Amino acid sequence: MKGIVAGTIALAALCAAPAAAQDGMMTAKAVMKGVDGAELGTVTFTETPAGVLIQADLTGLPPGAHGFHLHETGSCEPDFGAAGGHFNPTAAEHGFLVVGGPHAGDMPNIHVPDSGALTIEVLNTNVTLEEDAPETLFDDDGTALLIHAGVDDYKSPPSGDAGTRIACGVVER
Repeated sequence: MKGIVAGTIALAALCAAPAAAQDGMMTAKAVMKGVDGAELGTVTFTETPAGVLIQADLTGLPPGAHGFHLHETGSCEPDFGAAGGHFNPTAAEHGFLVVGGPHAGDMPNIHVPDSGALTIEVLNTNVTLEEDAPETLFDDDGTALLIHAGVDDYKSPPSGDAGTRIACGVVER
């Protein structure tokens, strides 16, 4: 009986640990907007021991597969071109299918259903919210999150042939 009680207490402590660990974690957010300026939703970024957890709750997107990337400059004005290229602090090659890749800003394509509403979670292990790290999303010019019109082929430089930029949000504390 003593072993069962001790085991139960240990299990309870383990179950409580993740909730306690989430308190005080660094977070950020990006308000996503379409090319017409309409707000499409919010993306939250949470620093975890495994990387940055990116959680998006979006509406009004065109159905289909779309490139989903972090870009090197925290600006979406005037036409999302100000966001620059992919976030790439280590000068890696573009794409998951390329030797020497991916960029820190490369992430899996998103798949938007016919409703245009999308809720996703992506873990990016190549970035951080820690300010003094080379992979920080909070360098001198910030970082933007972009959604592209087309699918990222995971190999074509510099951005996977993903097409025009259809949504953008600046990552902010």
